[in-house]
Amino acid sequence: MEEKIKILCVDDEENVLKAIKRLFFDEDYEIFTASSGAEGLDILKKINIQIIISDYRMPGMSGVDFLKEVRKKWPETVRIVLSGYADIASIVMAINEGEIYKFIPKPWNDTELKITVLNAIERYYLYKKNVELTHELKEKNEELIRLNNELKRLLEKETEIAKFQSKVLTTQQNILDMLPVGIMGIDLNNIVVMCNSLCIEITKNNEFPLDQNIEHVVPEIVLNFIESVRKRKRAVTSIDIYGKRGTLMGSLLESNDIQKGIILVFIREDNI
Repeated sequence: MEEKIKILCVDDEENVLKAIKRLFFDEDYEIFTASSGAEGLDILKKINIQIIISDYRMPGMSGVDFLKEVRKKWPETVRIVLSGYADIASIVMAINEGEIYKFIPKPWNDTELKITVLNAIERYYLYKKNVELTHELKEKNEELIRLNNELKRLLEKETEIAKFQSKVLTTQQNILDMLPVGIMGIDLNNIVVMCNSLCIEITKNNEFPLDQNIEHVVPEIVLNFIESVRKRKRAVTSIDIYGKRGTLMGSLLESNDIQKGIILVFIREDNI
């Protein structure tokens, strides 16, 4: 629900204030009056005024000084000036220093003043909406910055974890390559998922078999041994693979829900 419009009229002439009150008597506005700029400022401190209609020349605080002060403290108000003077330079100064919305000469045309007030109200709501949207945009930008910072922090954390995991995997691989035996790990889909440098001794083409199907990289004699491991869970045999004699051992891994498969270990006789 839109707030009820409150209009403050400031003029040192009582008859002007009464005329404006009569003009808007049938309108759904709350009309407040002040006979000086100082009195007008006191009212503004207590009441949320949307539209101000002020005389240009007043004793004490002039209309320009009054509206300059209003602009500083209540910038959302729409400010209208009434004046019986046709001083163009003064009018320009008033408009610039007080950011006046409209300058209406005295005596005014009632219809023109009413239309000016209606337009001023529309201007007020546009300004208010713009302030709300600006505030909302600022909040969203702040939230976006916060989310970006959080994402950056998470990415940095993930990067550190990835670096650590990579370092662990490299260390594990180096340890495997230092062992004097060939080691190969096969998952349930017959894909080689782990191996060291000496495991190539049981491959067909003396190639590093990682990520390949076991059926494509080892001779049939080793495939038959793998089948026996699947059935018996563990198996050991003496074997000759491409002229390399040794012991081939296999174990079925099935207790770990994440890593299931078969581990093969080939120990050449000349390495024992």
